[in-house]
Amino acid sequence: MPAPIAATWYDGTHARGRAVQAEADGGTLWLLDEAGGRHGLALRDVQWPERTRHGQRVAQLTHGGSLVFADAAVFDTWRQRLGHRESWVVRAQQHWRATFAALAGLVLVGVVGYVWGVPWAARGVVAVTPADVEQAIGDSALAQLKDGLFKPTKVPPAVQAQWRDRLGTALQRAYPEGPARWELHFAGGGALGANAVALPGGHIVITDELLELLQGADDAVLGVLAHEHGHVRRRHGLNAVVRFGLVSAATSVALGDFSAVIAGVPALLAHMGYSRDAEREADADAAYVLQAAGRDPAAMVLLFERMAGRAKKAREADERGDGALPIAFASHPADEERIRFFRTYRDTARQGPGTKSPPLN
Repeated sequence: MPAPIAATWYDGTHARGRAVQAEADGGTLWLLDEAGGRHGLALRDVQWPERTRHGQRVAQLTHGGSLVFADAAVFDTWRQRLGHRESWVVRAQQHWRATFAALAGLVLVGVVGYVWGVPWAARGVVAVTPADVEQAIGDSALAQLKDGLFKPTKVPPAVQAQWRDRLGTALQRAYPEGPARWELHFAGGGALGANAVALPGGHIVITDELLELLQGADDAVLGVLAHEHGHVRRRHGLNAVVRFGLVSAATSVALGDFSAVIAGVPALLAHMGYSRDAEREADADAAYVLQAAGRDPAAMVLLFERMAGRAKKAREADERGDGALPIAFASHPADEERIRFFRTYRDTARQGPGTKSPPLN
């Protein structure tokens, strides 16, 4: 048996610790105090500390109290002589290479989970989410956005009704079986500027600024609304909320704060930029609806051209210090691929792919 080792014993009853010598004999840990007292504890009732690079060692006693070993090196040697063998985890913690490998593995798992795991899980959650739950999420988000980010619309009620009729007629032609549930709203964009937003539950919001930007280009406006209906039809908004919730939940587990998850949903829906795949899907729906309504899908090109012109003016104004905001609709990437898609859709549709409603994935 190894020689006794100095320790301070806190018995769980008194605040002052007692200096003792600790020694192990069979299945018993004996504590010998300065007055000659001998106190026995079952070794199975002692929770031994793991070895670390710095600091003292503190053993917790199951029935209350603790043992503090000030000389960590002496304690580690004493424990080894008692036959203690450290786990591979404890040994790995003492080597920077193993720590670095573990960190790299954690990062890799996080990246894989974010790129593939979160989308896969989100699709599963969306598939089983009842329509009334999605509707409640959208209603709540719309109410908060109207109270905060959006401003009252200046679009006359008669004009609003015309656009609802136009969109309804186009969607009915495109989807005779019935389009996804939708409800069209008009709002001043405020900081969002020229924009259109699709919320869970079928809410489509178009800003006064976007209508002004596309003044005289009714087919482009109809294409924008059909594009947003595509997001509704494919439940992209709910998917984004679920992804946001999954990532936030994982982060909250790690950091211990879940308070901002629900509060951030309206801002997420207002500012989110969908993935390129989601944009392609909504573009396909927009082109299909325009063609079904007897309109040329190439009308959408005008949207990108006017967006580019507006963005250029905003950059020039910002360089002059005017502080103008670029249009928020730029979160939807207006690249050559999308422009080419709308310009060539009519010819491509004649060959077959665009003659029926784009499938839901």
